[in-house]
Amino acid sequence: MRGILYGIGVGPGDPRLMTLAAVKAIENSDVVILPTEPKEECYAYRIVRSVIPDIDKKEILCRHFPMIRDKEQLKGAHDQIYEELREMLEQGKEIAFLTIGDPSVYSTYNYMHERAVRDGYQAKMISGVPSFCAVAAALGISLGDGKDEIHIIPASYELEESLQLKGTKIYMKSGKKLIELKERLLASPESYHEIYAVSDCGLSEQKIMRGMEELEAESGYLTIVIVK
Repeated sequence: MRGILYGIGVGPGDPRLMTLAAVKAIENSDVVILPTEPKEECYAYRIVRSVIPDIDKKEILCRHFPMIRDKEQLKGAHDQIYEELREMLEQGKEIAFLTIGDPSVYSTYNYMHERAVRDGYQAKMISGVPSFCAVAAALGISLGDGKDEIHIIPASYELEESLQLKGTKIYMKSGKKLIELKERLLASPESYHEIYAVSDCGLSEQKIMRGMEELEAESGYLTIVIVK
């Protein structure tokens, strides 16, 4: 029998937010794929290891997913990683591809999922708590009420254009663009009435920021900014 590829969301950082479905799938897997190398620098690995110490007894493969814009180079890198996974699927192995948050939200897993489905393999996603939902919970705020629009915006999006959107704007992994985002907000005070940010949500180094004066331009990569 052919194997199964699982894209497993392990939540935003707090190990207690891992789902039972995620834990069971990882425990039953033959191989664990980490989208970072070395494994000690992988957020998803660190989260899972807190819940499943025996993860180190499994076959763990760390693979680098380059953050580049060249589509041909990107495709080549993804094809190479997928070929390894395809061979394991042919061997009937169950593969657990770990990703922080949820596998459907800006996840590297999707590159493997699309290829596996295209080739007729079983590929399943196991939902995890999205980081922006965990951030809202940490802040104790609602992301949307009534007819409010909610916009999920990647860091690469054009900031000036996004500030024209109505409702709640959630800027994902915005650490590298915080300086520019803060400058844009200061120049357009009419575009918001509430600002929040949380970095490293659910981790021991979590930091909560409320208001423009607390918004730190030097916050880390895993920073989410909410503009209402």
